[in-house]
Amino acid sequence: MVRMTVNGEGVEYKLDPELPLLWALRDASNLTGTKYGCDSHDCGACTVIIDGRAVTSCSVALRDLEGAMVTTIEGLSENGTHPVQQAWLAEQVTMCGMCEPGFIMAIAALLETSPAPSEEQIAAIPNICRCGAYPRIRKAIVRAAQAAAKPVAANLQG
Repeated sequence: MVRMTVNGEGVEYKLDPELPLLWALRDASNLTGTKYGCDSHDCGACTVIIDGRAVTSCSVALRDLEGAMVTTIEGLSENGTHPVQQAWLAEQVTMCGMCEPGFIMAIAALLETSPAPSEEQIAAIPNICRCGAYPRIRKAIVRAAQAAAKPVAANLQG
């Protein structure tokens, strides 16, 4: 049995400890926003945030997650209000949608550690969009960073 916190709630998985987190999330927790893409941690479709870092959930076994804090796309925000989700919509990034949750999670993790990411940091996001929406993804990252910074500036002014 492996215990962890998923989207703010305690979870106990009584599954094979070698099972990748991806399948525990999708099959045992019915959190299907985390997508299956390649099973070799190359595409990033299954990216979640584990203890503050973007991680491909197909690449980590349950046995390595005892006590971990896991956030999936379903737990990122209520009603899609996270700045990355809002920027994603505003920049009309969605095409097929397969890469979408993984990209959003990778970007959210990046913005937590680098609120104003450099072009190099943005380019270093390893996720793959097979539809080629990279220019819109870059615009969404910049928009999300700016939106996330506004409440701080507003608080300083008033």
